[in-house]
Amino acid sequence: MRPKELCFLVAFHTTTEALALEEAARSADVPGRLIPIPTQITAGCGLAWRMPIGQKEKMKSLLTKCDLKYENIYELMI
Repeated sequence: MRPKELCFLVAFHTTTEALALEEAARSADVPGRLIPIPTQITAGCGLAWRMPIGQKEKMKSLLTKCDLKYENIYELMI
């Protein structure tokens, strides 16, 4: 089993929102990937963007710049 690490998660209301963020993140070279929502949280579509905690400000900037919709932002040990 991999050791747990502190991660930055962006959860979404819809799958469309999740896929829009995935496309924007890839275009902007923001690291991360879509994952199923961890059991510690809930979200409408069941998907979250997981990325290293050190990239938090880059992601917040991308969300604002691209006017991307999301449900919530979390920092979790997963």
